[in-house]
Amino acid sequence: MENSLNVALIEPEIPQNTGNIARTCAATGARLHLVGPMGFQIDEKRVRRAGLDYWDKLDITYYDDSDEFFEKNAGAQFFFFSTKARRCHSDVNYPNGAFLVFGKETKGLDEELLKANPERCVRIPMRGIIRSLNLSNSVAIAVYETLRQWGYPELSKEGRLHRLEW
Repeated sequence: MENSLNVALIEPEIPQNTGNIARTCAATGARLHLVGPMGFQIDEKRVRRAGLDYWDKLDITYYDDSDEFFEKNAGAQFFFFSTKARRCHSDVNYPNGAFLVFGKETKGLDEELLKANPERCVRIPMRGIIRSLNLSNSVAIAVYETLRQWGYPELSKEGRLHRLEW
């Protein structure tokens, strides 16, 4: 059975972050879900530049808003990433088909959503002297933790012909 990982960005605001996240998804085979309204147009040069020539290698779905996203993915197992969560992201077992959900850069996910799903909220540990990690870094951490748990399916563990011969 093929493993399926989903990354959802709810109302992303910074095109460079979305481009970097798209590149991570293309490199790992994760599906990208972009939920509006977004703070930019997806065809902006900054998004494409950050995603480079990987945009055509993405499995990407667009939604007008959060209601549409949750309706179309009803029954899925969502994991909501937030600095306000109690559980550490690496203490959770992510099932096949999991949705890793991230909020906008300036505010994160809606507090009502977090309060309604406390058992599905996770955080990435960091020192308390900063507000949060960069969104694209957070997504990369979460994606690779999930793939590590799954044994890195369909990814080359040796890299792309950049192996040193000793």
